[in-house]
Amino acid sequence: MRTVYLTRKEHFNAAHKLWHDGWSTEKNIEIFGKCANANWHGHNFTLYVTVKGKPVLETGFVVDLKKLSALIKKTVIAELDHKNLNLDVPFLKNVKPSTENVAFAIWDLLLEPIKELGGDLHCIKLCETENNYVEYYGE
Repeated sequence: MRTVYLTRKEHFNAAHKLWHDGWSTEKNIEIFGKCANANWHGHNFTLYVTVKGKPVLETGFVVDLKKLSALIKKTVIAELDHKNLNLDVPFLKNVKPSTENVAFAIWDLLLEPIKELGGDLHCIKLCETENNYVEYYGE
């Protein structure tokens, strides 16, 4: 049986601010640019969750996409959508909410539940803007 990679796309909107308390305002703006805005700023994030596995003979599915979508919405989207990533999200407490760190957190949230669906988490791709995204493969 061949391995296939299945991707589910979801969306959420969230605000954040990137800031280092030990730096001056000038240095924060130099390093983080608009992301250091004192009044926060937001993004329309696009999340791609890729699962790999071998299709089950009876269904032809690696995982049931309805179940995968429900899992992502319950575990990730409900926790992040229309939230302030610095203030409102318990699993990001004490974490600088860069796109990289948010992708790591999403990976950690989904790794075991996706195994319970019968697949293996292969990749988290998190798009912050149409030009900027990160991919994380659990390394």
